Amino acid sequence: MNQTNTQRQMRQGLLEYGVLHIISRGEVYPSDLIDELTQAKLIGIEGVLYPLLNRLKSEELITYRWVESEEGPSRKYYSITEKGKASLKNLANTWKALVLSISQITKKKPQPTTITP
Repeated sequence: MNQTNTQRQMRQGLLEYGVLHIISRGEVYPSDLIDELTQAKLIGIEGVLYPLLNRLKSEELITYRWVESEEGPSRKYYSITEKGKASLKNLANTWKALVLSISQITKKKPQPTTITP
C-alpha cells in the first residue's frame, strides 16, 4: 500500500468539509482559503481548490460576489448558501460518526496470537 497516496486520498475526502466549514464562518477570498487549508495540511497546491469551488458553486452549496479592489482587479468572495449549510451539517454528522467508528477500532488492544499445532 502506498502510504502517501492513502494520505492524499484521506485529505481529499475531507477537503470539501473543510472548505464549507471555512466559508460558513463568513465571506472568504480564495487566497485566505488556500492559506488556511495549507496550514491545516489539507492541500499542498492551490490547483486542487479551484475545481472544488466550481463544483460547490454548480451544486449551489456556495455562491460568490465580485468586489471592486483599489489595488488591482476585482476579487471574488465566496459565501455559503442555505443548501450548503445543510450539506455542511450532514458532513459534520458523518465526520463525527467516522471519528467514533475509528476510535472504537483503534482503542481495542491486540489479541494474543494462538498457534495451534
